[in-house]
Amino acid sequence: MASRSKPEAERDGDGASGGKSNKIVWNEAQQRFETEDKEAFVQYAVREKGKVMDLVHTFVPPSKRGLGLASHLCVVAFQHAQSHSLSIIPTCSYVSDTFLPRNPSWNSVVYTEGGKSNI
Repeated sequence: MASRSKPEAERDGDGASGGKSNKIVWNEAQQRFETEDKEAFVQYAVREKGKVMDLVHTFVPPSKRGLGLASHLCVVAFQHAQSHSLSIIPTCSYVSDTFLPRNPSWNSVVYTEGGKSNI
């Protein structure tokens, strides 16, 4: 049985992306949040008996860079984690070194030692 992608969010397009929207879907089968065209994504691994999402890799192809898409992918992943009472381990260097310092409000969802986030 094939797993369906689930819509999580949509980003309005701008001139740089040809006016197309960059819809983000949750691809549970491949453990990632991705653009509908599957070109950009944030990959995760499930840890701690399903209570923690470890964001291990973010990828945006050169043709889509500079549009804020990596940040948007992270926001969708963090929103998903928050709405499902999950914590996030920011293994990916983009998430830990760029996204979280620019968006400190999401630190409350980050996994802390002892097995719980700050939510």
